[in-house]
Amino acid sequence: MSGHSKWSTIKRKKGAADAKRGKIFTKLIREIATAARLGGGDPEANPRLRLAADKARAANMPKDNIERAIAKGTGAGEGEAYEEVVYEGYGPGGTAILLETLTDNRNRTVGDVRHVLGKHGGNLGSSGCVAYLFDKKGQLEFEAEGLDTDALLEAALEAGAEDVVEGEGALEVVTTPGEYERVRKALEEGGYRPTSGGVTMQPSTTVKLEGAEAQGMLQLMDALEDLDDVQQVYANFDISDDEMAKFA
Repeated sequence: MSGHSKWSTIKRKKGAADAKRGKIFTKLIREIATAARLGGGDPEANPRLRLAADKARAANMPKDNIERAIAKGTGAGEGEAYEEVVYEGYGPGGTAILLETLTDNRNRTVGDVRHVLGKHGGNLGSSGCVAYLFDKKGQLEFEAEGLDTDALLEAALEAGAEDVVEGEGALEVVTTPGEYERVRKALEEGGYRPTSGGVTMQPSTTVKLEGAEAQGMLQLMDALEDLDDVQQVYANFDISDDEMAKFA
């Protein structure tokens, strides 16, 4: 499991604290409203909306909040229309960083992103400078404890998954973006309940970081994810478990 995937596990562990600050709710409401605006307000007919609503429920967002966000997106409620903008740049050690944002003010967002990158030893790049280093994949994560790994592997591959990757205390099922929903449904019908899932950007190559660079990278990830306009941060760093435990 790559360093970036381990970082995702760390984020989930601190998710409760983030929710108390309102950060997770703010981001999820934007994503739900945008998904509803682009694909309609029916989660069964709109995979992006269904995924956003699932994430909201996992974060303990009240049902009323989810419904209001959908209403905003479909025009039944008042609210800003957010624009999807992708930013690319570099972090410590030459790591590649890809940011997905939802913003109602491009100038504010690019200024915030540039400031955070510069403060933590990175810099903003031009469009396309690192995007080619990432592949869009579907990803489902399962807790390894008490799980029959061989049975999950067989079920996942039969459902159309590309691979099953074993990591520290977890298993990742990797799919193409187009096969994600079918694989998810098949595994859930088979009794396998993922702890998280979605369509993500996986790095095709990684950069190994240690010491001060590893610490700086984790601090940068935290700072970027703390920006209200940033929905997702992807990076191609590889940091060992020992380094993760030391700095995260």
